[in-house]
Amino acid sequence: MAEKPSEERGLWNRAAPQDASQGLQDSLFSSESDNSLYFTYSGQSNTLEVRDLSYQVDDVIAELRLRQCANTRVGNAYVRGVSGGERRRVSIGVQLLWNPGILILDEPTSGLDSFTAHNLVKTLSRLAKGNRLVLISLHQPRSDIFRLFDLVLLMTSGSTIYLGAAQHMVQYFTAIGHACPRYSNPADFYVDLTSIDRRSREQEVATREKAQSLATLFREKVRGFDDFLWRAEARALGEGTCAESRAVPQDTDQPPTPTELPGPVQQFTMLIRRQIFNDFRDLPTLLIHGAEACLMSLVIGFLYYGHGAIKLSFTDTAALLFMIGALIPFNVVLDVIAKCHSERAMLYYELEDGLYTAGPYFFTKILGELPEHCVYIIIYGMPTYWLANLRPSLEPFLLHFLLVWLAVYCCRIMALGAAALLPTFHTSSFFGNALYNSFYLTGGFMISLDNLWTVPAWISKVSFLRWCFEGLMQIQFKGNTYHMPVGNFTISIPGDVILSSMGLNSYPLYAIYFILIGIGGGFMILYYGALRFIKQKSDQDW
Repeated sequence: MAEKPSEERGLWNRAAPQDASQGLQDSLFSSESDNSLYFTYSGQSNTLEVRDLSYQVDDVIAELRLRQCANTRVGNAYVRGVSGGERRRVSIGVQLLWNPGILILDEPTSGLDSFTAHNLVKTLSRLAKGNRLVLISLHQPRSDIFRLFDLVLLMTSGSTIYLGAAQHMVQYFTAIGHACPRYSNPADFYVDLTSIDRRSREQEVATREKAQSLATLFREKVRGFDDFLWRAEARALGEGTCAESRAVPQDTDQPPTPTELPGPVQQFTMLIRRQIFNDFRDLPTLLIHGAEACLMSLVIGFLYYGHGAIKLSFTDTAALLFMIGALIPFNVVLDVIAKCHSERAMLYYELEDGLYTAGPYFFTKILGELPEHCVYIIIYGMPTYWLANLRPSLEPFLLHFLLVWLAVYCCRIMALGAAALLPTFHTSSFFGNALYNSFYLTGGFMISLDNLWTVPAWISKVSFLRWCFEGLMQIQFKGNTYHMPVGNFTISIPGDVILSSMGLNSYPLYAIYFILIGIGGGFMILYYGALRFIKQKSDQDW
């Protein structure tokens, strides 16, 4: 072929090679079966114009044999939809629509009939030829699927038995004395060859020795290869499990020593890092929560703003303080429960797999959101406090802030316990809202605590809203004299008398903080017990 101008050579990469390496590159990236466009260009600028470009999503539906259910709902635990095999193909199709550069599939043909499985792998094979990487894990694929593979990795007990071109696998095993019988599927034959038979002690020892000898032989054959993969594995042989797998244990009745898990501190560190990363990755949600708290605070503050030197009436001040303590926890309940149930399936499988224990995860959940929690309360508490012209000195403000912080934190722990205690989001949200409403109604504002009958009176004793309201009232009125105008006269009423008449002076202020801490500790015990003794399956597994 005559050499073309530099522009054309750069665009189509079909010029005569200048050296051996250039020829190798051309042969790799200019094969007839590759439909991708690969080029390097260093000449003058060109204009590439594309006209009448079109695409059709139905092609993906047809490739996956989903045309007969194209207008059918996928379905869930409550709505009947497509079958299990069709649902699996839909999940693969969703990923194909994103056109990923790397596609990893774990047993994508499970649950599919042989014809559909072959068409699916054939589609993935065409995608792999389009300048992308497709990794599939399969157990004993049929022969026509095996012929579609480019590279094959055959493993047993974590050791590599073969890694190379699929078309060379039969030749490799034939050369080492394990020829595949005629008319047999190589995938079936060599998976059976390397499997561990545990039906008896003698068979397990024999098959394990055979598999380890095959692994050792393969490592010896690739030891001299100048390839990073094998050099990395060679380094690991003297350090880890690969070197230990060469020898058969002398006492097969003795169970293998399990891999030691990281300590609780390491588990907590990794979990807290993951939670912080996930929170900041979802930065729009954090900003929305902050804006929500700020908006609620400004609305309440401007509602009570404008009195100037004129103090709010007693009833208005009491309503404001109860609203401050009761309004923000209501949003916390649903938000925390929804977040916990969204990660419940992941939590269940990670606990089952032993990646960590319930203890480190428990401390991660109750401590990981403290910075966000503090900022949230500051944004919510400060505007209302100053706009409503509450006691302006620093000490009442700090006591006010700490009390609201404890009440909202108790609500957060209560929501965590409700989410871990019940299996579905609907039941958890119902239980959490029922608890919150019972605490709300027995908080001391709707009805005097002295007028409650036995059951709600006991509920009020564990109501964080009641103790928050009582503490806020004491901060504003205890030790002060309230002046009530009556006609042309002004009556001075001690604040302690007002608090006692409402039943809000039963404990000193410092005791209220310890009571709230105790209530939060009780909810923590409930939350830990639910994590520890209740299987945290997702709602689809119940």
